[in-house]
Amino acid sequence: MFVTVLHLLFLLHSGLTAIVLQSGDQTPHPGATVTLGCSMAAGLSMSSYTMLWYRQNLNAAPLEFLTKEYEKNQGRFQSFLHTNNFSLQITELFLNDSSTYYCAATMCSGSYPPYFGEGTRLTVLEPDHDVTPPTVQVFKPSEKECKVKTLVCVASGFYPDHVSVSWEVDGLTETDSVATDNTALKEGKHYSLSSRLTVQSKTWFKPSKKFTCRVSFFNGTDTIPVEDSIIGETDSGGMPNDTKMKIMQNAKLTYSVLIAKSFIYGVFIMFLVWKLKGLSGKQSSRERSCGLNN
Repeated sequence: MFVTVLHLLFLLHSGLTAIVLQSGDQTPHPGATVTLGCSMAAGLSMSSYTMLWYRQNLNAAPLEFLTKEYEKNQGRFQSFLHTNNFSLQITELFLNDSSTYYCAATMCSGSYPPYFGEGTRLTVLEPDHDVTPPTVQVFKPSEKECKVKTLVCVASGFYPDHVSVSWEVDGLTETDSVATDNTALKEGKHYSLSSRLTVQSKTWFKPSKKFTCRVSFFNGTDTIPVEDSIIGETDSGGMPNDTKMKIMQNAKLTYSVLIAKSFIYGVFIMFLVWKLKGLSGKQSSRERSCGLNN
């Protein structure tokens, strides 16, 4: 007991949260029975904690308490505590049982907040929906982007939506400049998801660079990797893209100034022509007037 408490205090002080471990995702059919597993990290014993089960619907609703150890279970949700495993059994599954289920551990005294596992994703498969891996495609950046370039990865046509996305640049995992949709978008019977990788333009303009988007898809039994790659381009202008943009902007400004000057010059010429015509008309009138007087 003393060693277990010391280990817990070390975890609290070091910021580590891998105290509660949970079993992997599941994709059963309606009417089936599933068992979700939960255990403690090495060196820790459930005898020092009170164990609980929660669930959270896929629409990010608040956590819903389900059951805790030694609580009398009723209905389709039953929990079982065996040595260092606290399992949750769900019978006669319905579609609305699709949720993320969380196992939690709290100190028996209740003076510490509960520690949650990473969650087990449960998706009850819809009728007439075949398990389908995604199609993955990487799109090159827009030419309008200057200092930074954004590569877009689209995973589409998959079911269910048990996917995760990762990026690699020349085989090395990239995480700092990655933004992935929080949830997949459902279109008919399938889902789609997009992820974006932002790189410096000097990185993109290297034909030796290889950018890879890898989508990991769980088909109910195994996790299948599906990926697509794209190669960096040569800067056709022979100069940095932001420099070319500045030159284009200066050229547009110069062109606008020339147009304005031409317009002003044209107006000035028209004014001179009008003035000369006026003077010529007056001169002719004087000559006719002088002729009559003579």
